[in-house]
Amino acid sequence: MFKNRLFLIFLLLLPLISHAELTVEVVGGAAQQIPIAIVPFSAQTQAEPAQQDNLSNVIGADLRLSGLFRVLETRGVTNHPHLLSEVKYSDWLGIQTQALTIGTVESLPGNRLKISFRLIDVLKQNQLLAMEFNISASQQRATAHRIADMIYEKLIGEKGVFATRITYVNKENGRYSLQVADADGFNPQTVVSSKEPLISPSWSPDGTKLAYVSFEKKKPVVFVQSLVSGQRIVLANFKGNNSAPCWSPDGTKLAIVLTYSANSQIFVINADGTGLKQISFSNGIDTEPEWSPDGSTIYFTSNRGGGPQIYRMPAIGGEAKRVTFEGAYNVSPHLSPDGKLLTFIKQGPNGFKVAVQDLTSGQVQTLSDTTEDESPSFAPNGRMILYATSIGGRGTLAAASVDGRVKQRLRDTGGDVREPAWGSWLN
Repeated sequence: MFKNRLFLIFLLLLPLISHAELTVEVVGGAAQQIPIAIVPFSAQTQAEPAQQDNLSNVIGADLRLSGLFRVLETRGVTNHPHLLSEVKYSDWLGIQTQALTIGTVESLPGNRLKISFRLIDVLKQNQLLAMEFNISASQQRATAHRIADMIYEKLIGEKGVFATRITYVNKENGRYSLQVADADGFNPQTVVSSKEPLISPSWSPDGTKLAYVSFEKKKPVVFVQSLVSGQRIVLANFKGNNSAPCWSPDGTKLAIVLTYSANSQIFVINADGTGLKQISFSNGIDTEPEWSPDGSTIYFTSNRGGGPQIYRMPAIGGEAKRVTFEGAYNVSPHLSPDGKLLTFIKQGPNGFKVAVQDLTSGQVQTLSDTTEDESPSFAPNGRMILYATSIGGRGTLAAASVDGRVKQRLRDTGGDVREPAWGSWLN
C-alpha cells in the first residue's frame, strides 16, 4: 500500500524566526550559461559597505541558482563602474562578459535607501534596464530578489521566481514547525510549531494563506491560516480523517480527502468550510488531489487498479482516467503552471525519484539522482521542481530543472526538512 498522507500539525501562532536557514548548493548547470558580471553596488553617501555587498551577493546567488547564468569574478577588473558613463567595455570584454550589472545605494532620511541599478549589454554596448527603488533598509534582500527577477526576465525572456516564497516542514530538537522562506531559503519564519508531526502544506493561489492539517484534536483536522493576520479557521472536521488539502486555482474551493464513510475519497469544499461535495467514488484509496491550472480537472493518486497510479477526473466529479503507466508505483502528482507537464514520485529499481511526464506525448523522464524523494512542486514559471529527499538520514530540500540539466540542494543547517511547496508570484 502506498503512502496515504495524513497531515499532523499543532498550533502556536507566534511569528517565530527560525535560526536554521537553508544553504544552497548548486550541483549541476545548464549546457549554455550567460556570462554576467555583477559589480558591487557603490554608495553615493554613507550607506554601509555590508549593504552594498549584500545586494550584489544576493543578485549573483539568485542568478547562479537558476543554472542559466555564469556569474563572473569581478576582482580582476581594476575599474568598477557604478554609473553608465564610467563603464569601460574593453575591461569587461576582456573577461568575456556579455551582461553587466552596476548600481548605487544612497542613504535617505528615516532609515531608507535609494537603490539604482542598470543592466548593460556589453557586446552591443547599450543599456537594457535602468530602475530605482526607494525602500526601507530592511527591504534590501527582497529588492535584490526583484532585481534578479528583472535581469532574468530581460535576458531569458520569462518571469523569474527569486522573489517568490517556499514552505516546508522542519523537525528540530523534537519539534516540528511549518516554515515559510524566500525561494533561496533565507528569511525563514515559523507559521505553526508543534511537538506533533506535520506534512504537506498547501498555498492559496494569492500566497496569503496556507491550508494544513492539525492533530491537536487527536484526529486529523484541516485548518486554513492567514499569513497576514495569523487568523485560522477550521475548514474540515468531519467524521474520520480529514487530510490532503489543495486549493483550486481561483482560491474559492479546496479539494480534500476524507474517510467520511469508508476508505479515503476526494471531496471538494468551499474555502469557508461550506458546500462539501464528494467527487470520487471507488473501492480503493483516492488521495493527493491536485487541480489543473484551469480548474476543470483534478489529478489524484489511487490504488483502484491495484498498485498506486495517478488518475484524473472532472473537478465536478465523473469518470476517472489513468494517467501514469510506466512503472508499478507513481504518486504525488503536481501540474506545471501551463498544465502541460506532470511531476510525481516514481518508484524504480533505484528507489523513489522525481519524474516528469509530458501530458501530450506521455513521455516520462526521471530528474533526480537521489533515492528517497517526495513532494515535488513546480516553480511558478515552470522552470524548476522543488522536492524533498533524504541524504545521510536527514531530510533536505532539492530542486531540479524540468530538463534535468540543473540540480540543486538546499541543505538545512540544523533540522530534518520535508514536505516543500513552492508558492505563486506575489501580487
